[in-house]
Amino acid sequence: MKHANAYCNKNESLGRRACGLARVGGAWGLAVSLAAAANLASAQATPGAAPPAPAAKPADTSLTWNGITLYGIVDIGIQYDTHSAPFSDYFPAVSGALVQKNDYDSPIGVAGSNLSQSRIGISGNEPLVGDWAGVFRFETFFNPWSGDLSDACKSLTLNNGKALTAQTTGVDSSICGQLFAGAAYAGFSSPTYGSFTFGRHVTLLADGIAKYDPLSASNAFSLIGYSGTAAGGGDTEDRRLDQSVKYYAKYDWLHLGALYQFGSASGSTNTGYQLQIGAEYAGFSIDGYYFKKYDAVVASALSAAQVATLQTGTCTAAAPATPQCWPISNSLSATVSDNKTYAVMASYPLPGSTVKLSGGYERITFDNPNNPLPAGSLTIGGYVLAFASNAAFNNQKTLDVYWAGVKWGMTRDLDLYAAYYGFHQNSFATGANAGCSDTRNSGCSGSEGVASVVFDYRLSKRFDVYAGSMWSGVKDGLANGFLNKDNVATTAGLRFKF
Repeated sequence: MKHANAYCNKNESLGRRACGLARVGGAWGLAVSLAAAANLASAQATPGAAPPAPAAKPADTSLTWNGITLYGIVDIGIQYDTHSAPFSDYFPAVSGALVQKNDYDSPIGVAGSNLSQSRIGISGNEPLVGDWAGVFRFETFFNPWSGDLSDACKSLTLNNGKALTAQTTGVDSSICGQLFAGAAYAGFSSPTYGSFTFGRHVTLLADGIAKYDPLSASNAFSLIGYSGTAAGGGDTEDRRLDQSVKYYAKYDWLHLGALYQFGSASGSTNTGYQLQIGAEYAGFSIDGYYFKKYDAVVASALSAAQVATLQTGTCTAAAPATPQCWPISNSLSATVSDNKTYAVMASYPLPGSTVKLSGGYERITFDNPNNPLPAGSLTIGGYVLAFASNAAFNNQKTLDVYWAGVKWGMTRDLDLYAAYYGFHQNSFATGANAGCSDTRNSGCSGSEGVASVVFDYRLSKRFDVYAGSMWSGVKDGLANGFLNKDNVATTAGLRFKF
């Protein structure tokens, strides 16, 4: 696998520290210089010159023809991490910008999808009767630094059987190489009655995270953007749901939403449902959410022992009688649970200013599944769950998620974003570890904190540059098995939207 990264000399700690500081300064300097140059150019108009004639009304530059619209985003830049595994060609967020277990390196390289996920999509709107229209959307996610389709599950399988210090960045996601990973749905829409669509959807809860996260769920600067735990109701694969029906409407000040996921079989296996209610008044917006998901999956790379098990053919009796029951290159390990989520989120623009405050709170509970998934079950993207743990939560796990932040329009074209995020889990360990609050077991109580600051400068309607840093750190049970317990990811980049 190729990696466009350069590294400081690890045998010279002082040199490495100086190199890291130079990288951080260079990333910040890039965006500041671009913003300053643009402001200087606008300020150097000839004194006393007649004001320019009013600009003509701009032409419609959208790529729409007969109700069909082509759209997309390309987001790419440079990132330096104080602690991260080497960058991945396939993981949608490229790096371990959010601290991970295998953060053994200090890489710098080309990083993409930092503020927004790079994508290309097509949507349609065909008027029908009254204010009703037929609608559809298909959206593909790609990694501009490698040219590959975004595939988090592949980033995991590439680490199968490897020690932490031999791995590249690999994290689970709802984006696993599907041709239309972002969305794939069709249905009906009315400004009066709302939208009813069928297919693969971003969930209502994930829509809320994107709306009320000060950083709009960005990969490089947001805990609840990089990690899909909050948006997926405990498991990132459920940030988007296949085989689902979604309803959303705004009735004056009232928001209403509902979503149901089918399981392709009788019973509740792999089903889920969400409800949303909210309101707006005088700029203040608030929404509440409920999400129940059966057989939620958290996927991870196979351990060396699990790889050896597959290679020797000691699989379940239901598996094919071959030396290798499932291909290692397409197999993952999974923790399965039934999850329940309650969330409330709000935002408020301060009157007479360009400052907007937003934040939220979410509580997620994890229990052993009522319908255990057998080894060999398939997950999103066609990957095989060669090993499935259905008994990880003999004691219920609870995870509290909270965040607050600000967006400040410093000038017409320059925005400042700042936010703080946190996770806190209870102690759900059993036996000798019951009630623990240290790093000995992943079931001990623990916490994670993230702080971010970002500047974003718009050079034109469709093109902007940005720079920022995100610090993340873990403690106690959430730090179990980590090589390093914090990371500072500093990123500068550009984004083109069409």
